[in-house]
Amino acid sequence: MKSILYSLVLLVTVASCSKVSKSKDITAAQDYNSFLNSENQKLEAINKEYAFWSQKLEETPNQFPYLGKLAGLNGSYFETTGDISKLIEAEENYLILNKKTNFNNAGYLRGLARNYISQHKFKNALELLLKAEENGEKLNDTQKMLFDVYLELGDDEKAKFYLEKILNLNSFDYLIRTAKWNDHKGNLDAAIKYMEQAVIVAETSKNEGLMQWSYTNLADFYGHNGEIKKSYNYYLKALELDSNNAYSKKGIAWIVYSYERNPEEAMRILNTVTKNYNTPDFFLLKAKISEYMNDITAKDGYLKEYKEAVKNKNYGDMYNAYNVELWAENNSSIDAAIAISKREIENRPTPLSYDLLAWSEFRKGNFERALYIVETHVVNKTFEPNALYHIAEIYKANNMLGKVKSLKEELENSAYELGPLMEIKINQL
Repeated sequence: MKSILYSLVLLVTVASCSKVSKSKDITAAQDYNSFLNSENQKLEAINKEYAFWSQKLEETPNQFPYLGKLAGLNGSYFETTGDISKLIEAEENYLILNKKTNFNNAGYLRGLARNYISQHKFKNALELLLKAEENGEKLNDTQKMLFDVYLELGDDEKAKFYLEKILNLNSFDYLIRTAKWNDHKGNLDAAIKYMEQAVIVAETSKNEGLMQWSYTNLADFYGHNGEIKKSYNYYLKALELDSNNAYSKKGIAWIVYSYERNPEEAMRILNTVTKNYNTPDFFLLKAKISEYMNDITAKDGYLKEYKEAVKNKNYGDMYNAYNVELWAENNSSIDAAIAISKREIENRPTPLSYDLLAWSEFRKGNFERALYIVETHVVNKTFEPNALYHIAEIYKANNMLGKVKSLKEELENSAYELGPLMEIKINQL
């Protein structure tokens, strides 16, 4: 996660240097303009199909499997619009289905587990998947999801066990998971190789859903690897399949902002996205860009909107990591950041969760406590640039300058991923 708040002095410095450091442009508005204001035909199709199955269920209420259709459509609606209430409706439908089948239908168990994964309720998802595994129906599908959940829970040993269970180099599902595994382990070259193979499998199948998913994930990997032109091209390929894909538009906006240093154009792109798609993280990104533009009033406005949005109880723990980063910036909310970090560790004891706690303790001035946490739970266990930056700051506070120097070199190579505001902070390490 990228940090948001910095001092005005740093802002002025960044703004004054932006023209000098601006990279060669690789994007062109004519490439993506046609996608920015296109009609959302996918949403229309979802609404039409939802009305059809709702009527069928109303006419024959004993046909409870229709609830599965409605739950799936609610999930699609959430993915298309970001409307959290639809994800909760899907959960309610899956709960009814599982109760009616005494939690003994593996397909319904996986459906509810998938919903819980989206809500970051990973322990709940695990409980359901273990029941589905015991059931044995379509075991391979359950094993794939068990890999996903164990990885999210930070249990690498069990995640690897289930990855080996589904080994099949011709399988799209295996390729994307082994790509994710290699990225998790810091082997980005291998992650890219496997994701490229997944793209080939998806294109051969002519399954547009798989193609779009693999394009956006490969675009992400290319971006992490500094191959920005390739990243851009794959976001465009995803938009050619679905002109309303908010994730791809957000990815292009990030390239325009972080690589090309064109915050005005990045904001224009984001403003078209949030007309029809709204999740709280967009407010944070707009706040970041506004800060880079030295528009503090706009930044404060977006942060206020974010804080209001995440008050919605339906989000549960989905935005814990974002909240910690934000709350840790202010002395008045630092204790809240520590409390949320501990809850996140309870939910998913991963290196990134421990990083949040370490960063909160650091921000409170507990430098030795922060150092103990990162050296015990974070160092060499995650390779995410934001966590590495936190480690570097904690090392600096503990006068471990030799270790800071080696991390600084690595962070300088991650400037695109971390963004222009962070670049100044890295230079000051």
